Amino acid sequence: MAYTLRDGVRLHWRLEGAADRPVLVLLNSIGTDLSLWDRTVPLLLPAFRLLRIDTRGAGGSDAPEGDYTLAMLADDVAAIMDDAGVAQAAVAGVSLGGMIAMQCALDHPERVAALALICTSATMDPAAWTTRIDMVRQQGTAAIADMAVGRFLSPGFAARHPEIADSLRDGIARQADAGYAGAGAAIRDMALIDRIDAIAVPTLVVTAMLDVSTPYAGHGEHLVATIPAARHVGVDGAHLPPIEAPAALATALRRFLTRDEAVEAAADTLFEAGLANRRRVLGHAWVERSLARQTPLTADFQAMITRIAWGEIWGRPGLDDRTRRLIVLAITCALGRWEEFALHVRAGLTQGGFTRDELKEVLMQTAIYAGVPAANTGFAEAQTIIDTLDQDA
Repeated sequence: MAYTLRDGVRLHWRLEGAADRPVLVLLNSIGTDLSLWDRTVPLLLPAFRLLRIDTRGAGGSDAPEGDYTLAMLADDVAAIMDDAGVAQAAVAGVSLGGMIAMQCALDHPERVAALALICTSATMDPAAWTTRIDMVRQQGTAAIADMAVGRFLSPGFAARHPEIADSLRDGIARQADAGYAGAGAAIRDMALIDRIDAIAVPTLVVTAMLDVSTPYAGHGEHLVATIPAARHVGVDGAHLPPIEAPAALATALRRFLTRDEAVEAAADTLFEAGLANRRRVLGHAWVERSLARQTPLTADFQAMITRIAWGEIWGRPGLDDRTRRLIVLAITCALGRWEEFALHVRAGLTQGGFTRDELKEVLMQTAIYAGVPAANTGFAEAQTIIDTLDQDA
């Protein structure tokens, strides 16, 4: 076990991974220790050397009495990086860890290469934290354990993984009262909101769809709007993505921190070309509605089909749009892909891509080569769309 001694306080940390890989510092939320990252670490080790740190007051680190400050906790990180032989690193932090990460970027800019701010904020309700700190100092951490776990995990995840919820609850209840209260004071007293526009490193803001503590609205959105050129990604789950959404979080971190700008620019070019083709074929309004319906689950898939199907295939010069539309109708009818069939029937008829007579001929041809039942359903689906278009005309 590795320790750094700073101002008489022992700070516990762990360095793991291949020495030739870039270092990623992982910081924890209040009430957790470096085991917060256990489910995510195996997904990050192929790309990074990981420096995990127990914040003062938590885990294997000492828990001195009194209020802590973000500046104090950021200085702890810098001291640990010195002992670990890390001159500069990307820093990823969850909740309190994200606040410490921002403080590090402001107070020790030469040490921070990039930031990943996960389910965190630059401002919290001081009165609410005063109440929580007072409760912990008077009644102990066990008094807030159930409340904290209820915010840490979504109800569905907690129900499916009671062993994880129980371990988190036990960990909070066993944390030193002084450590939790001291870290809570750092959250209560933080003064980041008026400084984060000075952060000058690439920054990724990660929010979780079910997070009630630091949701995108009111928290993540301010980070994205204020930190220069900050990017945003959403993941499923509640306040602790390293536990509840490790694969999505690891993917986001690896994609952001190891991105190749030339490859990224090429992907963006393909996406924009595909989006232009998609709008031309399906109509601007439909495409905008489709993009608005994207979720963290579907966004990567939508980007892929936009780049490849719409950018590469629909952008090939060998066939015109009309011919490609008719081919798609025949294939989707033959395979019984009725949602896609209906999409292209409606788009083709409303965008002037083919006539009703041409649609009929495609279905007649499909009946011979793919079977009468498929064509029979195709005619029914097409007639429903035509009737709707006639009523709306």
